[in-house]
Amino acid sequence: MILVTGGRGAVATHLLTLLLQAGRPVRVASSDPAQLRVPDGVTAVTCDLRDPATFPAALAGVTEVFLYAEASHIADFVDAAVTAGVEHVVLLSSASVLDPGAAGNPLAKSHLDVETALLAAPLTTTILRPGSFAGNAGAWAWPIKAGRPVSLPYPGSHTDPIHERDLAEVAFTVLTDPRHQGRRLHLTGPESLTFSEQIEQLAEIIDRPVTVDHVTPEEWKQEMADYLPGPYADALLDYWEANDGRPVPLTGTVEQVTGHAPRTFATWARDHVADFAD
Repeated sequence: MILVTGGRGAVATHLLTLLLQAGRPVRVASSDPAQLRVPDGVTAVTCDLRDPATFPAALAGVTEVFLYAEASHIADFVDAAVTAGVEHVVLLSSASVLDPGAAGNPLAKSHLDVETALLAAPLTTTILRPGSFAGNAGAWAWPIKAGRPVSLPYPGSHTDPIHERDLAEVAFTVLTDPRHQGRRLHLTGPESLTFSEQIEQLAEIIDRPVTVDHVTPEEWKQEMADYLPGPYADALLDYWEANDGRPVPLTGTVEQVTGHAPRTFATWARDHVADFAD
């Protein structure tokens, strides 16, 4: 039995579909399973990664787990997984852990803490380390639909956007093919694109103008204050500043694992046109 945590997430949703198509026994978990829409025959269970009391029941009879990185009770989760007889965990981590200063970066450290706990446990851990999610562009949907500019403090900053379908396909492969288990996989999209380039591609695909408001870092932090804690906002700003005008390195890992090149940001935009429609 495979347990897929974070069942409402885009990666988990696509992963669930792939596992079902392959005939794999799977259970999907969420902190609020009543909000999930799952196919007939699939059990949805409560697994709140911030509540250790939910771990034993969710893990009962499970041999493999697809795990979102939540550090607050990772030691409890590891203990519960080992007790339940889990043999293999596929962790959706972050490429930010590869930075030399990861331990001092609150965003990177949360992922690093989860990796450290799993790697110290008596089970096999496969770590997926994506750079930038293409789905981050979904945050622009509200201002675009409202006819407002997208606020960017570093419009020339590069990222390596990766499609959630590619992440799901990599996760599916490492869950079902023992040859890839136990690896640490740095995953990127096929292109290093600036935010401005992403906006241009998105505007063309959704066929509506999108303007950019080049704000200061402090102005952006104020806009995001209700949604993003200050230390996390600072970490993002530091990353964007470091990559302003600097293409980020790309990897061929998606193709090596899945057998096909990763999908482009333009493909992601075409797949999500409806998200930007009025």
